[in-house]
Amino acid sequence: MPWIRVDLSEGRSVEQKQKTAQAITDALVEFCNCSPESVSIIFNDVSSDDWAFGGTLLSQRAKKG
Repeated sequence: MPWIRVDLSEGRSVEQKQKTAQAITDALVEFCNCSPESVSIIFNDVSSDDWAFGGTLLSQRAKKG
């Protein structure tokens, strides 16, 4: 039973997440020989204040823009 966690910057629409979930599920069914019902996906929306690259928060990078 595959468990997939997808961390994203917040702001994606429900439609975007639905399409992403379907694409991930389709890929696992095709390449891992599992049933669609066995695929579990969680989307974790992360605030730009809680995500950093190279020691700088995304919220700060946006301000430097």
